[in-house]
Amino acid sequence: MTKRFRIGVISSVHGIHGECKVFVTSDSPERFKKLKTVRAVRPQDPLSGAKGGEETELELVSVRFFNNMAICRFRGIDTPEEIRKYRGMELWIDRSEAVPLEKDEFYIADLIGLNVETEDGTLLGTVADFWPTGANYVITVRQKNGKEVLLPYIRDCVKDVLPEEGRIVVHLMEGLL
Repeated sequence: MTKRFRIGVISSVHGIHGECKVFVTSDSPERFKKLKTVRAVRPQDPLSGAKGGEETELELVSVRFFNNMAICRFRGIDTPEEIRKYRGMELWIDRSEAVPLEKDEFYIADLIGLNVETEDGTLLGTVADFWPTGANYVITVRQKNGKEVLLPYIRDCVKDVLPEEGRIVVHLMEGLL
């Protein structure tokens, strides 16, 4: 199980008082208002070859929302120059701070990498990604040959989600393959 969850990425400086725009990657943007601290982590940059890994704890002072972005201010960062060095860093929280799940809900991060099997036990591949379409999520399943299959995350298709067993059981509706 995933120990930490990425909830956003610092995208740019906002204003002259050390605030920044955060692209929210959480399904619950309002969660930012309840947080006291976040971990800012520099991701690896495949283009420049920069290793990343730099990590800093930031204390949230204020959060507001504008145009689908969170505008955040952190304690001790008071100028655009100070916040600029955090640009591109991912914001992470510990699992204990995650939004509590309801019955039959799962954290997407816990489902990535699970085996996807058909009802008869045939291995279809592994979960590579989830993405929203508006009406429901779609699961990207990567097969052994490298090809990807897209499956709707709906009851007619997804029959059982069993993270403790490391698998998801699906019904292949006509036309999916």
